[in-house]
Amino acid sequence: MQKLFLKMGAATRDAYGKALVELGEKHKEIIVLDADLSKSTRSYSFSKKFPDRFINVGICEANMIGIAAGLAACGKLPFISSFASFLICKGYEQIRMGIALTGLNVKLVGSHSGITLGEDGVSQMSIEDIALMTSLPGFTVISPSDEISAYELTMQLGEYSGPVFLRTGRAKTPVVYTNGAGAKIGKALIPRSGSSVAIVACGIEVAESLIAAEMLKEDGIDAAVIDMHTIKPLDEETLEKFARRCGAVVTAEEHQIWGGLGAAVAQALSRRFPVPIEQVAMMDTYAKSGNSDALKEKYGLTAKHIVIAAKKAISRK
Repeated sequence: MQKLFLKMGAATRDAYGKALVELGEKHKEIIVLDADLSKSTRSYSFSKKFPDRFINVGICEANMIGIAAGLAACGKLPFISSFASFLICKGYEQIRMGIALTGLNVKLVGSHSGITLGEDGVSQMSIEDIALMTSLPGFTVISPSDEISAYELTMQLGEYSGPVFLRTGRAKTPVVYTNGAGAKIGKALIPRSGSSVAIVACGIEVAESLIAAEMLKEDGIDAAVIDMHTIKPLDEETLEKFARRCGAVVTAEEHQIWGGLGAAVAQALSRRFPVPIEQVAMMDTYAKSGNSDALKEKYGLTAKHIVIAAKKAISRK
């Protein structure tokens, strides 16, 4: 029986908006750009507080990236926001040539990631963004699990050097960390330890993984949950530690199975300590429009599906 023990909190996009205003107060070099979606991405609060440091470029994502690159080359710290599907897919060539190749200090924030934006439909569901952004040399890629960790990780971007892609979501998320997460870019969080199987998750799947761990406990299975919020650079030391301890791994992500967190984990463990791995992800398909909970069930992204994957991984030890 699924135990709903996590209370609902704000969306990670809300935490980004809050942190962005605080960063603007500390860092006068920050300039925020948005592609006519500031109320949705939550950069709108920054535009009200610092109108002279906010640029709405309109529905011109590729141009926005070029402008940001130019600002960074002049010593500014640009944060650029849009829906992840628009920002990354429409602007990929400009990101590659203008930011990745040059290593400029630009922060890209893609909201409405994954499929849980629901009724907005497939054109706005970004399930390729992690794969695309981790493939770019020099980029750091982050997918927070709740409002607490999203706030902490965003606040670090003011001092963090180099290009970053931060993935945020539209839907409200369960609160994973009630007294602060202590999140650090590049270092995994361990909301639950265990010894039977390690569930490595990012984004909304961390909460699903914690629910799955409670369900597995009823069957005598002691599951660890690793919040791998930073997908690149991956915390390989923590990953190897739990692979050795548990002997089996499950990855869970709201992203395409190809090129996401699961692929990064499998690649790292193939070098460091191979163990059976099962993946919970979008299985080479796009989603339909619908209620976010119904979509998670239809495409196999719930705690129930993580439980099935965990038992399969354990059986392969």
